[in-house]
Amino acid sequence: MSRTVAIVTMGCARNEVDSEELAGRLAADGWTLVEDVESAEVAVVNTCGFIESAKKDSVDALLEANSLKGHGVTRAVVAVGCMAERYGKELAEALPEADAILGFDDYQDISVRLQSIVSGNAHTPHVPRDRRALLPIAPVERAAARDESYASSLGAGGSLFRKRLGNAPWAPLKIASGCDRRCSFCAIPYFRGSFISRRPTEILQEGAWLAQNGVSELFLVSENTTSYGKDLGDLKLMEKILHEFAEIEGVERVRLSYLQPAEMRPSLLQAMIETDKVAPYFDLSFQHTSPTVLRRMRRFGDSEKFLHLISQIRALSPEAGIRSNFIVGFPGETQADYDDLADFITAAKLDAVGIFGYSDEDNTEALDLSDKVEEEVIRERVEALSSLADEMVSLRAQARIGESVRVLIEDAELQEGRAAHQGPEVDGTTTFIGTNFEVGQYIDAVVIDSMGADLVAQVQ
Repeated sequence: MSRTVAIVTMGCARNEVDSEELAGRLAADGWTLVEDVESAEVAVVNTCGFIESAKKDSVDALLEANSLKGHGVTRAVVAVGCMAERYGKELAEALPEADAILGFDDYQDISVRLQSIVSGNAHTPHVPRDRRALLPIAPVERAAARDESYASSLGAGGSLFRKRLGNAPWAPLKIASGCDRRCSFCAIPYFRGSFISRRPTEILQEGAWLAQNGVSELFLVSENTTSYGKDLGDLKLMEKILHEFAEIEGVERVRLSYLQPAEMRPSLLQAMIETDKVAPYFDLSFQHTSPTVLRRMRRFGDSEKFLHLISQIRALSPEAGIRSNFIVGFPGETQADYDDLADFITAAKLDAVGIFGYSDEDNTEALDLSDKVEEEVIRERVEALSSLADEMVSLRAQARIGESVRVLIEDAELQEGRAAHQGPEVDGTTTFIGTNFEVGQYIDAVVIDSMGADLVAQVQ
């Protein structure tokens, strides 16, 4: 008997891939996927567990779905994703509105799990554990473990099961899962596990499948793209296979994301700039610029090193897009540290900037650090730095007036899309006035105006 299910995705592009893999498994087992939660018997909320605000949004989505029960066809609300994996039993006790909390180990049998829940059976939520313990410590020993359970919950399942949930002309393509870094503010390695690369053949096959299903821009995602291949015995593997993504029939643009500044090497930088169809787009996670704060974060670098990296990128590609995120108010951050960060943002001329206030996170080293910055001070610094960042991003966009851009149209009604330097959903848009382009078209144009991070262009 056909069952209806709606999948609501919170959080990042990696979660979008997970949702489409879950959708593929469910569709293969006879479930009917619907867009609206109101018309679904089961609402599956793919939660985000990264920071406090994201967790709150996920809880709100679960509560909203739960409010539909009894008023229509919705019979069950199920939480999956990072927050569900991260808290398991604890979340189930705190949120009785969710009929079940499923972890990553349930993904393989998602259809059976949902069928059981709809039938009224109780699901025993998992007790969270450090998922790094599931794989060998030595990266080179992990590939064999991954191959043994190709479609398993190790987080690197194949496109075999993927089903597109939207029809955007771009799509995320997961190249790896997990992370080996030990940033003191981040719990992702704890609940996502150690870093593990997917094999090139598998990713390229999925890229070809996406191209056959209406995708012309591939957005390569992972927790740390600069580490790709290290567990396959070749840290420069990305440089070697990058051209193969661009050569997939139907692919017009390839974009890399989540680049670790400390691991950014000249050969990768060169390959990204020189490979045809690869967007000159650098998503560099700086997080801070004060050497003292960065060491406490268990990260590397400083303002000087980061500005040098930016100047290297712009020397090779003056029009390259560079985005970054920063954490304000990390334990021990002094006014001088904050001022160093503000000076950097003024000097760096980034295309997009995310500013986040520090919040304590479970299973992180920073939770136990001394010298916590007062919440009020964090709020003030976030507000001031966000304002400065907006101003600098606006100036950077303004400087692009007169520049030639190639825009992928994503919204026919608004005549809006993205240039090569603009990443999906978070980096601003490029709009045309008085045109009639269709979604999926690539338009060569010149920038004639800017508003904040957004650009206005006209056809060349």
